[in-house]
Amino acid sequence: MAASLVARLGSLSLRSTPSLAIRNGYQSLAMRPCPLLIASRELLYPRQFHTTSPTLATLNQVMRGARKSTKPRTKSPALNNCPQRKGVCVAVGVMKPKKPNSAKRKFARVKLTNGKTTLAYIQGEGHNLQEHSVVLLRGGRTQDLPGVRYKIVRGALDFGGVPNRRVSRSKYGSKWFAFGFMMHLMFAPQPKSQSHNGHSELCVTPSRSGSNKIIFFHLVG
Repeated sequence: MAASLVARLGSLSLRSTPSLAIRNGYQSLAMRPCPLLIASRELLYPRQFHTTSPTLATLNQVMRGARKSTKPRTKSPALNNCPQRKGVCVAVGVMKPKKPNSAKRKFARVKLTNGKTTLAYIQGEGHNLQEHSVVLLRGGRTQDLPGVRYKIVRGALDFGGVPNRRVSRSKYGSKWFAFGFMMHLMFAPQPKSQSHNGHSELCVTPSRSGSNKIIFFHLVG
């Protein structure tokens, strides 16, 4: 009996549209529908989630600026739309990366010129940073360090570059003359000289950097 009554009420709700009193709220208890009818409607028409507005904007609303496009969030908000920012190191330390990585990542807490304080990652092997060091900050997150969204530029201001770096030198502030001078010393042709009964001879030759290069070679008679 109860099941047939619920089915009839459900079919009635399907065929009839909700009245004005149901849409606008019920002013008196006499105008309220049966609770069983409300329960059947909630079962038949569950609430749906919509990402867009259920009603479209009118022309006047659009002209007043009702449609506002969503702007992408910046990945480096502390820079204030600048490519780099200068700052002062407040503290320098070591932190652990998230799983499954295991290491000791070097970081620095930097106070920027705009007054904001943030964490920055120190790249490369070894560094000379300490408290009150002036550094240059750029954007770029570190994948295994949550919350670290900036990196310190090597070879700028008080932060030195990585010595003896051969590849990706521009990212680590390594200069070419150090590596080039070392290669010049290794592969420079030795000057020819006459033999002096098998004794060693000292030869001083000028190099491209302006300093003299000393070469010891053994003369075989």
